Amino acid sequence: MTPTKTAGPTTQQVPPTRVPLPGDPEDAAIDEVCRDLRLPAFRERFVELAATARREQSTYKQFLLDLLQVEVADRDVRRQQRLVRSAKFPRPKRLEDFAFEKNPNVSPEVIADLKSPSWVREGRPLVLIGDSDTGKSHLLIGVASAIAEAGLSVRYTTTSALVNELAEADAGRRLSSVIARYSKVDLLCLDEFGCAPRGADGSRGMKGPPPVLAGTG
Repeated sequence: MTPTKTAGPTTQQVPPTRVPLPGDPEDAAIDEVCRDLRLPAFRERFVELAATARREQSTYKQFLLDLLQVEVADRDVRRQQRLVRSAKFPRPKRLEDFAFEKNPNVSPEVIADLKSPSWVREGRPLVLIGDSDTGKSHLLIGVASAIAEAGLSVRYTTTSALVNELAEADAGRRLSSVIARYSKVDLLCLDEFGCAPRGADGSRGMKGPPPVLAGTG
């Protein structure tokens, strides 16, 4: 299969671990305020970070900065998780788990470059071509998951399911709203592209569609 090359991998951070609160009334008050302000990572880590700051004699500003950075990192992780869930992948697949040794025609360097969202922002499509059972769906979901984790909206569907949805929407006079919904995503992933029905009523093109990541059948 021959994917298109672009640039730059992304990274993912790990959410913090909850630290039990002691019986300090000030800690309880901070915990309650964090709940009200919706600062879950701040709430989970402030006891631990306060102890570390006291031990290392950190300044107040450094302690505050550490807390704020923990909250920002946690929000990034939760946003990544939310974007991956909203993509509606049928199963989780990671590029790190792809068997490159069994697929010598797939370049790890090219796939690593595809983790960058630059090709999506440029509106460039990507088509994965190959025989059955060569890992196209794994790569499609893995690349699209990386794009979602980079902060872009992604939606997965099979080509036949999309054609059927468009046909049903057309029959119910809802085609424009369905097309508008799909057009809002940054990347549309079409699996089993080679299995799409030919000449179906719902196979009209979208006006101003997002880039497509397609895996042939």
